[in-house]
Amino acid sequence: GNAGDGTVSVVDLVRLEKIATIPVGPSPSGLRAHPKFDQVWGASTEGGYAFVIDAATGRITSRIPVGAAPFAVDFSPDGRLAYVAASGSATLVAIDCRTGQVVARARTGRKPWLARVTPDGRHVLVPNRDDSTVEVFDASTLALLATIGVANHPEQLVILPDSSVAFVSATGSNEISAIDLRRRALITNLRLHGVPAALLLKPDGGELYVNVPDSHGLEIIDTWRTEISESMLLGSAPTDGTMTADGSLVYVSDVAAGRVTPIEMAARRLLLPITTGRHPGPCALDPSGDLLLVANEDSGDLAVIRVRTQSLITMIPVGSHPSSLAIKLF
Repeated sequence: GNAGDGTVSVVDLVRLEKIATIPVGPSPSGLRAHPKFDQVWGASTEGGYAFVIDAATGRITSRIPVGAAPFAVDFSPDGRLAYVAASGSATLVAIDCRTGQVVARARTGRKPWLARVTPDGRHVLVPNRDDSTVEVFDASTLALLATIGVANHPEQLVILPDSSVAFVSATGSNEISAIDLRRRALITNLRLHGVPAALLLKPDGGELYVNVPDSHGLEIIDTWRTEISESMLLGSAPTDGTMTADGSLVYVSDVAAGRVTPIEMAARRLLLPITTGRHPGPCALDPSGDLLLVANEDSGDLAVIRVRTQSLITMIPVGSHPSSLAIKLF
């Protein structure tokens, strides 16, 4: 998704070339591949709608008004519903993915940053940045079930695979808030050494990796003990990242250094950094695990890295300021 020119670029991962450019509207963000359908969803932050792209044809099939300034989309585990929070209008909507119709709507607190569905599909969590709360909604009806106070200015959140605990990044106080979702109460706030950026949760939920650009590193949270277990120094400004399906290798993009650093997490060992374009941001591994894709926001291209050799294969020009990335096989 190219935030600078309101388009989505389509890249063929076999031929390694751009094959289409789809106009989607102003400031696209939060691209997500639908888990069941041949669709890619996203949000137009300035347009106030969610959009749906048919992956096979490359055409937009729906623009669904959701409210002012949406940033992200999430799906129910069965793929039936999509959820979007609109930060500018303090609303949360549920959308039927087959029909593109809004089927439920709720008011939220001030400046809801995004909506995240619990892995069991029962609840939707919304961090409200200006209220410093996380709201818990019933996923079917969007009835409000609880409002939980957290650290200052919550933005991102991740949820353990058993839906028991959520971890929320608080950019206003340099903390991670841990929430008990069964008791619907704050467990603790964990102090970081700077403003948290991306949150990377191991697939088994055992560790949470937090990029902290200010301290040039990665902080590791033991999710069972709910404590920061160690820190790793990575580079200039580590911000985003991804990991292999088994969590053994983590890739962290460094916006200031223009590179991606692979980390063997079991040994806590940094591998040789891989040079990308300027201001690398979102990263994703293709489903085979063979290719690592990195969107370079300032140079407007996509770095393609071969995982086996940890080497850059090519740079594919995409659009202006690519800021989100989704991979869909069909």
